[in-house]
Formats: sequence, structure tokens, C-alpha cells
Amino acid sequence: MKIVHKIYLSNVVHIILILLIGVVSLHYLNELYTKFRFTAIADDLNATFLEMRLAEKNYFLYGDAAALSDIHAKIEKTTATLHEVKDDVIRAVGPASYAGLEEQLDNYGRMVAAIRQDGRKDQEARQRLRAVGQNLKIYSEKITALERDNVTSIITKSKTILLFAFWAVVIFAISFSQQIVRNISNSLRRIVDLTKAISHGNFQPIEEKGSDDEMAAVITAINSMAMELNNREKEIVQSKRLASIGVLVAGVAHELNNPLNNISMIAQTYEDVYDQLSREERIHFMNQIEEQTERLRIIIRNLLDFSKPKEPHLTRAEPNEVIQKTLELVSNMLEVSNIRTTVELADVLPDIFIDEHQIQQVLVNIATNAIQAMDKGGQLTIRSRYLEKEDEVEFELRDTGKGIPPEFLEHIFDPFFTTKGEGGTGLGLWVSYGIVKHHYGNLHVESSLDGGTAFFITLPSCNKVKRCTDVQV
Repeated sequence: MKIVHKIYLSNVVHIILILLIGVVSLHYLNELYTKFRFTAIADDLNATFLEMRLAEKNYFLYGDAAALSDIHAKIEKTTATLHEVKDDVIRAVGPASYAGLEEQLDNYGRMVAAIRQDGRKDQEARQRLRAVGQNLKIYSEKITALERDNVTSIITKSKTILLFAFWAVVIFAISFSQQIVRNISNSLRRIVDLTKAISHGNFQPIEEKGSDDEMAAVITAINSMAMELNNREKEIVQSKRLASIGVLVAGVAHELNNPLNNISMIAQTYEDVYDQLSREERIHFMNQIEEQTERLRIIIRNLLDFSKPKEPHLTRAEPNEVIQKTLELVSNMLEVSNIRTTVELADVLPDIFIDEHQIQQVLVNIATNAIQAMDKGGQLTIRSRYLEKEDEVEFELRDTGKGIPPEFLEHIFDPFFTTKGEGGTGLGLWVSYGIVKHHYGNLHVESSLDGGTAFFITLPSCNKVKRCTDVQV
């Protein structure tokens, strides 16, 4: 469900809950209103009944004949009032209580009418009228008291229900909001992790959990972007590798010419002296040609291995061997450029878990940059060491070139940033940085103007990368 639909659903549920609270509240308010109306009516009735009881006393104690007429008038008025508010009374106390009150009032009215007709004032008539009047008064007061209790009960119940409904709405709102916030936060966290991984050269897509909300659409788009960037990076890596081949060819051409010249000279000599040679001497000539041919084959194989596009393939590798293989690729270029090379390799290094061709590309790219920075010759120092505290292997390539201006250092690994003007693409170090980061390593640079530049490549050892412990070299 999309986030906007979840919010709409939340609003609908809140509105329904609020409407239910309103309906319940209105119901209890109407019931309270009915109870209060009856209470007012009952208070008037009780006051009237009290006046009737006082008129009884006036009749029996003081012989006031008009008192019975007054009681009769009040009974008729009360009866008429009861009929007028019958619906309200029945709604408040129920039909049974209304019928009981009406019956008590009728009994009292008939008793008053009988005494009024006979004119009796004896003790028996007084006791009978008093008993009926007392029953009417007690019954009325009982109903009134009961309804007051009902009012209190309704108020208490409505307070409880409203309080429960209020907290139900609050809890639902908080829970639903937290769920939405949690979903958004988790998706944003995954998006941030992915973008960080992309910035470090890791284009592995993050898992989509089957949701169809807006965040899932964003994750899908970023995953698509990561796949496209991965494809573009492969193209850039390959183009940079081919560009490096172009630079290497200048140096390799010299070494290719040497064995070719040797083969040509041996062949010419062999042709001239063929008749004077013994079988052993002829075999010796052929062996020399085979040696020079093998030398050519090794040079060409190294170039082909370096230039072939390959899927990343991580294996255990011995760090110093990686450096030695890289030196074989750039040795002639260093010689042609009049650059001295110092190699200081640690005696004992743990294996590393790498794609050897990719790391060779990083080393060749940095070495090529160093050669270009020392256009008048210089010194290239290559070192390997073990960083015991971090359990990492470090490669150092230090040149004596012109150095990098301080204001450029923080941008040196940015894509398309170059200090070579139109002669550079600004992608070599960016690609190298991504390759090293993809190997969970680090690449940093130190440089000063006219003081040379040093690149440091750190890679975790196989002791640190658990997944390479089962891989045999």
C-alpha cells in the first residue's frame, strides 16, 4: 500500500472513531437531558404532593373544607401534567414506573373524592388517606432518587467511555504514525546505505521487500541507477585499461623490438653459416630463436591479460607477486622515461583477497601518473608493508615529480577532475578509488609542490576477510 493511501486510511479511521465518539456522546447527552427533564418534573410533582399532604392536615386538624377542593384541583392538574409529559416520563423511567405513578395518583384522587363526598373526618378516614398519600409520596421520591442515581451512573459511564475512546484514538494515531515513520525511516536508511555504497564504488543493489509504496519505487529507481552506473563503470574501467595499454605500448615496443631484432639476426646468421654448422650448433640456433619467441609470447600475454575485460573474480593473492607482475608491465615504460625504480618489499606478508587484474590496473594507473609527473626523469619507489594493528597490507608508490597543489588534493579522486588539462580524462583515479573501496580497502594521497607525490593503497588481509579463509591460492 502506498504511503499516501496509508495516510488517507489513517485519516478515515480517525474520522470514523471521532464520529463514533460523537454519536456515543450525543446518545448519552440526550439520555442525560431526558433524565434531567424528568428530575425537574419529579421535583415539581413532589412539591405538589407535599402541598397535598399539608392540605390533608388542614382538613383533618382544622376542619378546612376548602382543603379537599384544593387537593382535588392539584390532583387534576398533576394528572393533566403527567399526561402532557407522558412520553418524556416513560422515556426516562419506563412505562412500568409511569403506570405505577399514575395508579398511585389515581388511588389518592379516588380516596380524596370519596372523603370529599362523605364529608368524613374520623380517624379511620384520616389514616386511610394518609396511607395512600404516603405511598404516592414515597413512590414518587423513590423514582426520583432512582433517576438521580441513573444520572450519576450515565455521567460516570460516559466519562469512562469518552476517556477510553480518547486514549484509543491517541494510541491508534501514535501506533499508526510510528509504523509509517518506521517504514519511511527504514526505507530512507536503506537508500542512504545504497547511496553511500555507490559513492564508494559498490553498485550492489539493495533488497526490495515486496512493498509497493513510494519508497519502494525510489529504491527500485536507485537500484536501476546503481546497475546502470555499474555498467558504465565497467565501460570506463575498460576504456582506462585500453588507455593504459596505449601508454604501455610505447615502453613495450622497445622490449618487443629487442627479441625481434635478435630473431632476425639469428635467422640471417643461421642462413649464412648453415652449411658449416653441426647438428648441435643448428639446434643451439633454434633454441635461441625459441627463447626469443617465448620472451615475445610472455610480453604479449601480459598485455592481453591486462587488456581483457573480466568480471570481478576475487581470489587469494600474494601481495608482493601482484607488485612484481605490475612491474613487468611498466618496466619498459619506466626505462624509456629514464626513471629509476626502487622496490622495497616486506619479507613476510599475509595473503590478500582481491581481483588481481583490477588491483594491477590501480597500480599501473598510479605508476603511469607518476611517470607523467616526472617528465624529465626521476625516482619511483614502491614499497609493501604489513599494518599489524589494522591487519591490512599497504602498498606505497612514491615519485619525485612536481607534486599536486594543496587546493587540488581534496578533489583528486573526484570524477572528471584532472590536473593534466586536455591531456587527461579525470577518470583514472576515480576508477582506482572505486576499485579499492570495492575491495573494502582505502586509497589516499600525500603530496607537496616540487616534493613529489605518494599514493597509499591499503587492503584487508585474508585474516581480516573471513570469506577468503577457505580459498586456496
